[in-house]
Amino acid sequence: MMLLPCPWCGPRSAGEFRFTGESGPRPDPTTTTTDEWRSYLYLQDNPCGWSREGWYHGAGCRRFFTVERNTLSNEVRATGGPR
Repeated sequence: MMLLPCPWCGPRSAGEFRFTGESGPRPDPTTTTTDEWRSYLYLQDNPCGWSREGWYHGAGCRRFFTVERNTLSNEVRATGGPR
């Protein structure tokens, strides 16, 4: 069973959460081209190793937060507030 440390509720089963995608800077919609915006919305790197991700605790506090997770071992080393 994989445990995710919610910053507000503490460690909980991953089944209580929903993955919301990789975290990264959002491009400026007024200066971004259509291709750059499409890449931001639909393409992800899917790295093998450490990744910064967004999660939603739907069965708990109903808050969004970020996690640094190793995609090979599911080890989590840091959590934070909303992305």
